[in-house]
Parts: sequence; structure tokens; C-alpha cells
Amino acid sequence: MNYFWMIIKGMMMGIANIIPGVSGGTMAVSLGLYDDMIFAITHLFKKWKKSFKILLPLGIGLVAGVIFFSYAIEFLLSRYTLPTALAFVGLILGGLPILFRKFQASMKQYQLNLNISHIIVFLAFFAIVVGMSFMQETEAGFTSLEVNFTNIIVLFVIGIIASATMVVPGISGSLVLMILGYYYGIINTLTNFFDALRVLDWEALVYNTSLLLPFGIGVLLGIFLISKIIEYLFIHHPSLTYSGILGLVIASPFAIIYNTNALADLSGSNALSFTIIGIVLLVISFYLTYKLGKTEEPTTK
Repeated sequence: MNYFWMIIKGMMMGIANIIPGVSGGTMAVSLGLYDDMIFAITHLFKKWKKSFKILLPLGIGLVAGVIFFSYAIEFLLSRYTLPTALAFVGLILGGLPILFRKFQASMKQYQLNLNISHIIVFLAFFAIVVGMSFMQETEAGFTSLEVNFTNIIVLFVIGIIASATMVVPGISGSLVLMILGYYYGIINTLTNFFDALRVLDWEALVYNTSLLLPFGIGVLLGIFLISKIIEYLFIHHPSLTYSGILGLVIASPFAIIYNTNALADLSGSNALSFTIIGIVLLVISFYLTYKLGKTEEPTTK
């Protein structure tokens, strides 16, 4: 049963990585598995059995979430923007009580009191998320990627950048891709790959794999590198690290609402129904995340 719930949580992380403004790292924090995920990645070779018990179900769920939501995102965000955005706001806010407790525990462990350093780190990372939201391109249109040497190198580098932001809570990898102008091109390549796989169009499979492979290698490398850095920070500066994560996570609801333009639904003909449905989904998703995170058993101890 634990593997089943890990797969579900992996799906939620995968879905989060697809939506601009939402971070898979934030979702991992909200679900109470962030520390275990970082441990599993950084100890993949030293403790591979324990790491695979965490990463395998998470990976299966994450891939399933990406496959499903790469098709569903355009429909949901174009027709039900506000309810969809509020549902993810609830998922993120539901993890804050657990995150606050971890921050308090890190302070107590080293007998620290809240000081100016914690406040500065919190505000700095809060500002990073808000600032990145305003950097979003206002006319990020549909683009297609071509297979050439330049694109292969660029996709590899972008994979590293995007994956790093996927691991860091509060910073959306999909938003970074949108800022860099590659979000729609990669989403289009993903959907084309899955369409080709469904009908076994080998020519299209090879073409799209040529684009996705360097991006995927960059993603894997970036995840490993940034996880090492985060593990170091957790070991040597735990309270400051949690201060930064709190800043990133608390700013995430603003990024979601702003980058999806969800508030535009308040002026439409469905404003009342969308608001009610959105609030209900926010409460349900908050409760779901809180319960899932609260019952998560630590596996790194």
C-alpha cells in the first residue's frame, strides 16, 4: 500500500512540474517526502536498495503524471483556470504545517532563536519566486523544435537548469522553461512523442526522441547536482535552509495565480460557480496534502 501512495504522490509531483508557477519540489515538501527524496538521490549508489524503494514508485508516478497532464493542462487551464489554480494552491498550503514543524525542530536542535538571518533568507527567496513570476513572457506562443546540433546542446543545458528548479521548492521548472521560451516547444514534443508511441510511428518516435533525450540527460544530471547541494545545506545550515524553503513555498500561491491568469475568471459569466468550485477544491486539496504529508513515514532515519 505504501508503494501505491508513493506512486500517487509521484503523479502529483509530475503534474505540478507541468503547470507554470507550480514546483515539483514544493509538492514534495507539501507531501512530506522532500527530505527522503533528496536522501535517495544523493545516496543512489551508496544505498541503492533504499534509494530505489523511494525513487522507483515516485518515478513511475511522476512519468504517469507528466504523460496525462501534458494532454490535460491546456484544456483545464483554458476552461477552468481558477478552480485548477486554487486546487494547486490548496495542495501547496496543506504542506505548510509540516514544513513549519520541521523549521522549528531544526531551530530547537541547535538551540537557535529566530534572528535577522532567517528573515533575510526568507524574504530573499520569497522575492525570487515573485520576481520570476513577473519575468514570464506575456506572449509565449506555440513553437516547434527542430533537430539540429545547436538545439541538442541548448536542450541539454536547459534540462539542467529546469531540473534544478524542479528540485528546489517554490521555483517552477515549467515557468523557467516559459521564461526561456522553450515551454510550449517541449510540451509539444512530449505530446508528439506519446502520439507517435501510441500508433508506433517509428520515424516520429526517432525524431522526437532526438529532442527529448538531451533534455532528459540534462534533467537527470541537474537533479543529481542540485540534490547534493541541498543535502549539504540541510546538514550544515538546516534552519536557514528551511527559512529559504518557507519563503519559496509561501510565495508559490502568488506565482500560480499570477502565471495562470486565474483571476480573469472572476470577471466572466461563470465567476460565482468557478469561485465556489475553486474554494471547495482548495479545501479538499489542502486536507488531502496535509493528511498525506502527516502520515508519511520517514525512511532516511
